[in-house]
Amino acid sequence: MDRAKKKNFVSKRVEALAPSGIRAFFDLVLGMKEVISLGVGEPDFVTPWNIRETGIFSLEEGYTSYTSNKGLYKLRLLIQRFLKQRFDVDYSADEEILITVGVSEALDLAVRAILNPGEEVIIPQPCYVSYGPIVELAGGKPVFLPARESDCFKITPEQLEKACTKKTKGIILNYPSNPTGTTYTKKELENINRVCKKHGIVV
Repeated sequence: MDRAKKKNFVSKRVEALAPSGIRAFFDLVLGMKEVISLGVGEPDFVTPWNIRETGIFSLEEGYTSYTSNKGLYKLRLLIQRFLKQRFDVDYSADEEILITVGVSEALDLAVRAILNPGEEVIIPQPCYVSYGPIVELAGGKPVFLPARESDCFKITPEQLEKACTKKTKGIILNYPSNPTGTTYTKKELENINRVCKKHGIVV
């Protein structure tokens, strides 16, 4: 037991992660009076009743056991139909749609699936605090690319081209941007896509 106390069970990869600056700031102002939080974007209202009622109904109907690893098939079919109707794109509910508990989990799974140790992922800044650690935990290296205010916090194809190396595997392009809210035009996305295709970068 004494040996277990002395041993550090936390991996070096986890130890190397920098703490979240925004969370440290939350802790700093916790309990302060006359402070207005402009932090986490949570609604200032209770979840609407129709959503809560559906959750309650699902529990009462017995939807409480494990699903497919990909998520409820019925839900995947609805997503498939929505994508076709809204965006006129075809995705297979069997092979190309996966249900996760949130974007961070989805991103973590995607990054782990594509990265080999030491490969790089380009991340435009400012960005959501979890992006860098997700890449690091997958054994990759985050490459932060500052988006300039003069460019409305958008990265340019020229910036992206300069940031690419032989180790570049992907780019996290959050849209609309968190935290700036920036959106790209179709033309801007096409120009970025051209660079990604040239270097074989996963978006």
